[in-house]
Amino acid sequence: MSVRLKPSTLDRRLEQVFDAPIAALYATATSPDASAALSRAMELRSFLALAEEQVMRVRDGVRHAMAAERDMDELSAGDLRFDAQWLEAALDARNGYRAALHDLLLTMPTTGQQSRLVRMAQPVATTLPTAAPAPQRAGAARARP
Repeated sequence: MSVRLKPSTLDRRLEQVFDAPIAALYATATSPDASAALSRAMELRSFLALAEEQVMRVRDGVRHAMAAERDMDELSAGDLRFDAQWLEAALDARNGYRAALHDLLLTMPTTGQQSRLVRMAQPVATTLPTAAPAPQRAGAARARP
């Protein structure tokens, strides 16, 4: 499954900040005129989705190993220690990606601010005041015969 199709816990926040669904954000992020913030946000989101999938796989594996219907003779403290290390690494990665993405989103203007910035960045048609004619010297003002 493509990472673009995997859910992440920050999808709703990304959709709110960028005012578009995740699929559209990925499409925009790959365009040549995509903002650096959007490209970085979608890259971090991809890493986050993978890390969260890894956390779920470890969690589900531990649940399966500890299921009540499992034979107690199949339990292995070594396997559980390995799973605990794997889970710790996966959670560290997930927390790091969540923090990085959260920090990036905090530095971005809100949707209303973004539209104001866009309006401010657009060129404004102005008319420059016309210059007043230069005053004539006293001798030059006389009429010639």
